[in-house]
Amino acid sequence: MITDYSVLMSLYVKEKPEYLIESLESMLQQTILPKQIVIVLDGEITSELQVVINKYKLSNPNLFSIVPLEQNIGLGLALNKGLEYCEFELIARMDTDDISYPERCELQLAEFNNHPELDIVGTLTSEFFESPDKIQSIRIVPENHEEILKFSRRRSPFNHPTVMYRKSSIQAVGGYRDILRKEDLDLFARMLENGCKTKNIQKELLYFRSNKDNYKRRKSWTNNSNYIKVIYKFWRRGYSSLWDLLYVTFAQIGMYIAPTWLLKYISDSILRKKHNITGVEKND
Repeated sequence: MITDYSVLMSLYVKEKPEYLIESLESMLQQTILPKQIVIVLDGEITSELQVVINKYKLSNPNLFSIVPLEQNIGLGLALNKGLEYCEFELIARMDTDDISYPERCELQLAEFNNHPELDIVGTLTSEFFESPDKIQSIRIVPENHEEILKFSRRRSPFNHPTVMYRKSSIQAVGGYRDILRKEDLDLFARMLENGCKTKNIQKELLYFRSNKDNYKRRKSWTNNSNYIKVIYKFWRRGYSSLWDLLYVTFAQIGMYIAPTWLLKYISDSILRKKHNITGVEKND
């Protein structure tokens, strides 16, 4: 039975120390504790962040592996650096501002133990703005491999900060590529093309920290054009159909020119599952 795993994180200068503490504490409160936490410092960080890193490293010198980079190189490439330091085959991704449920990694490990053919196991996310006690929405991703494969031809089939994956399977496809905001979609599609088997646990096992500015970021031409470029490459190699490419192209152009209020409505009402004020989930 496999119980050993690494945690892989990337930290950059704009993160808030209090968010980093919440994230790290959630991993230190897992029902099956990690054997290693790798934190890549993606360029120089603030003195406040460094104090947090030093504190955890001093308290758990054998648990934390800190990988400092001289310059900021972006999430995908930073994660590649961190992968080199991960000592275990199973790796749990984690962002430095999110919060994992205590049972998250235990449930993912159970999937790998019960289904050793799996290469990636993700989960749903509970999205919040200010407090995890006030969930705004749930990002739902497909459960079984065939649904994930179909979904991936247009959108990322996993919530990236939730995934636990096999190190060898990532290395087999060359790791992450330097594609701003779409490095996860590109990686997952190449892993699926390479025959990787996948699953998403249909439970919310990570609190995803969002904010209202996310809608503005989704409307940036850099984000929208990179999305189109990734799907175009999928189409060129026969992974996505022409219809998939056209769908994404028109959707991203529409997102860019649409007013923010319309984008928010589409995202909240169609692409995500809403929470009502009583905490009971519902589809709007």
